[in-house]
Amino acid sequence: MATSTKKTAQRQGFKTGEYIVYPAHGVGQITAIEEQNVAGHSLELLVIVFEQDKMTLRVPVAKIASVGMRKLGDPTAVKKALETVRGRPRVKRTMWSRRAQEYEAKINSGDLIAISEVVRDLFRSESQPEQSYSERQLYEAALDRMAREIAAVNKCSETEAIKQIEQNLAKSPSRMKAAAEAAAEEDEDKEEAA
Repeated sequence: MATSTKKTAQRQGFKTGEYIVYPAHGVGQITAIEEQNVAGHSLELLVIVFEQDKMTLRVPVAKIASVGMRKLGDPTAVKKALETVRGRPRVKRTMWSRRAQEYEAKINSGDLIAISEVVRDLFRSESQPEQSYSERQLYEAALDRMAREIAAVNKCSETEAIKQIEQNLAKSPSRMKAAAEAAAEEDEDKEEAA
């Protein structure tokens, strides 16, 4: 009896079939809880499958907290993340390499709000200047992580989740203003051409 209680406590509330967030890889599903003998010690492992990356990870139960693994966010967290992308982009005036490191750290933190901040700050609408290759890569990595978690929480496809995110990005006050200005310029150009 004492051993089964210990096992449940060590699993820290994670169970098979459940979707989780692993900071370095995003959303995965626990497919099994295995026991392996390593150097004479019995080790309990969570088997986590990351479908999109075609990757399987075995995480020792004792390491769950130290790697930062967490349960999926709830609908409230998703709502807050979508509100975050509607905010005004905050871009520091530091060198790109420093900002890129900060963005990467936010993406790998596994924190949904931090990831949504990266999406908000790196998003470019058609009326805005082009992004560099590395900016685009970071934006897509953040968008992918955010979409996977929203899709898992809302039980929808990633495509639907991306649509939701992009609709919220378009609602940002500064982007709405930019879109209105771009439309006004287009109207002026048409008038001049006529």
